[in-house]
Amino acid sequence: MTATVNATARATASNGLGGTDIGLLVARLGFGGGLVVHATQKLFGWFNGYGLDATAQGFQGMGYDPGKFFATLAGLSELTGGLLLMLGLLTPLAGAIALGTMINAVHATWSGGFAMWELPAVYAVAAAAFAFAGPGRLSLDSGRPWQRQGLVWGAGAVALGVVAALITLAVK
Repeated sequence: MTATVNATARATASNGLGGTDIGLLVARLGFGGGLVVHATQKLFGWFNGYGLDATAQGFQGMGYDPGKFFATLAGLSELTGGLLLMLGLLTPLAGAIALGTMINAVHATWSGGFAMWELPAVYAVAAAAFAFAGPGRLSLDSGRPWQRQGLVWGAGAVALGVVAALITLAVK
């Protein structure tokens, strides 16, 4: 068993990649891709989405006035945050963007019960986790001077996402 662990450690050390890097890549592609698909449903009606006009009516009905502005803001935030997460680029900012948007989604669906706000809550948790953990080595952030992760950057991203969400909720 020790020989296997040592061989795995040497293999990881020699190429610099480990299970964590692959896991972060898979998670980033899954969560980021999900946000991108959801954004294109809102904005363009792709993937059996409603498109911007119908989404705007829905936002208006949820108290986000003007509906078209908030539907566009949500769609562009999901698109931007999702793409940045998929690429592993500016990861704390991507986490903040996604988190702020998902806090509003949880708020908007709260009265529908757990089944309605469960998915946005999972996306919010993932966004916060990426802000703290960073994107891993298989990313555009990796090894760049702007790469940021850890407690301070994660906490800052979460604070930014929460403040942005609260501002949006206050002006809706």
